[in-house]
Amino acid sequence: MLLGFKTEFKINNQQRTALMKHCGVARHAWNWGLGLTKQILDHNKANPDAKIKFPSAIDLHKWLVALVKSEHEWYYECSKSTPQQALMALREAWKRCFNKTAGVPRFKKKGKRDSFTLEGTIKVGTNKIQVPVIGVLRTYERLPQVLTKSCTISRQADRWFISFRFEVDQQTTENTTAVPLLGETPRPDCLSVVGVDLGVKNLATFSTGGGSAGAKSYKKYEAKLSRMQWLNRHKIIGSANWKKAQLQIARLHRKIANIRKDTLHKLTTLLAKNHGTVVIEDLNVSGMMANHKLAKAIADMSFFEFRRQLTYKCELYGSKLVVVDRWFASSKTCSNCGTKKETLTLDERVFECQVCGFSLDRDLNAAINLSRVVS
Repeated sequence: MLLGFKTEFKINNQQRTALMKHCGVARHAWNWGLGLTKQILDHNKANPDAKIKFPSAIDLHKWLVALVKSEHEWYYECSKSTPQQALMALREAWKRCFNKTAGVPRFKKKGKRDSFTLEGTIKVGTNKIQVPVIGVLRTYERLPQVLTKSCTISRQADRWFISFRFEVDQQTTENTTAVPLLGETPRPDCLSVVGVDLGVKNLATFSTGGGSAGAKSYKKYEAKLSRMQWLNRHKIIGSANWKKAQLQIARLHRKIANIRKDTLHKLTTLLAKNHGTVVIEDLNVSGMMANHKLAKAIADMSFFEFRRQLTYKCELYGSKLVVVDRWFASSKTCSNCGTKKETLTLDERVFECQVCGFSLDRDLNAAINLSRVVS
């Protein structure tokens, strides 16, 4: 399977300028291709009898070389693969749009999610990597000694990162019996199946009795972020003070995201390594985000990222991930007698069965029901 690796660069001002130039070329190629493809779609809509064939990524690159590169000499200061990869990404974005799995591609703005992809001869060293045109770039941590033909360089606030993918073998772990996680109470009859119930109050509740409250990093730094944005409201856009304030806000956003990712990575790794089967529920995250009272808390927990990480880590460590249908009434069903309640409001944090008198924490009851799906 393919595994991604991402690390930070240790660069100087000259290298930073070269990276910014490549970002500018990739952004210009994307915006030019997006404007051209939109004109073609508008023409085909207005003239159904004289339609123009929608161009492929190769067609767009040929037109770019013939029409744009000759007029902008700064294109030749960067790697030729940078605009080519940007147009390939644009064509994939249109493909997802036509398949109705994503929205219409948008124009890119300078300073917003700057990134570009390089392809060609890439040599990976211990603490450095050599990429086309730019040359040797040093990193803060050791790099995996693998072969790669492409890499993506991106910017977050004032830091630059490189990411690439490489082939790894599946790792086998001895997870026939579950290991207690994060405050779990070890039980002699504990099998290698664990049910995980995701929630807003606690990120994850395990059927074995433990759980994780989650980072809740946005909630922790929300007041500080609001204050920084409020102080920036009257600064002149483009001024030096405005740029300083924007950089401080971007750094805080990066810190919030890093804390959240660190918590999710640790939790998903423990689950995938220490259990043979992990059972979760297929949550309708987009539908849950429509609730304006809970949307902020749900976004702070990052349910989709939790499932994404758990999916590839279960495959990496040889575990099995079972996704239960979203209509399965895990919270409304009694884990003792199996009776299903008709209604259960969100403020009822303790599940109480009216038939057998069983009482248990709502999330733990749901996690136990999930674990029994595969038994």
